[in-house]
Amino acid sequence: MRVVNQFKEFLLKQNVIALAIAVVVGTALNTLVKSVVDGFIMPIILVLQPGGDWQKATWSAGPFTFGIGGFLAAVINFIIVGLVAWRISLMFIKDVPKKDCPYCKMSIDAAAVRCPNCTSQLSGAAA
Repeated sequence: MRVVNQFKEFLLKQNVIALAIAVVVGTALNTLVKSVVDGFIMPIILVLQPGGDWQKATWSAGPFTFGIGGFLAAVINFIIVGLVAWRISLMFIKDVPKKDCPYCKMSIDAAAVRCPNCTSQLSGAAA
């Protein structure tokens, strides 16, 4: 029974459960972002992109052949997916008002009565 308690303590102390939940939510968000990109963004991009097999373009330098087209396609896809993920995340993250600590000059929550960085008691705070 001691091993079970130690394992439970490990899971709680090391935030393994929070990490597992984050992985599950991240996977679901990945599916959502991919669906938005594939269903709504890429049809527009496909109309705007240059014709031809540019994604299969290569560059030869002596005995080496580099897949430049595939790399550029991956970069464009990364930028599109990143922008969509960023915009979706902005819907869930609320902007907390900030102020600067007068002692250490770090940005902190506007409602803070003690600085979490330097632990100074802030002036005008309720006792």
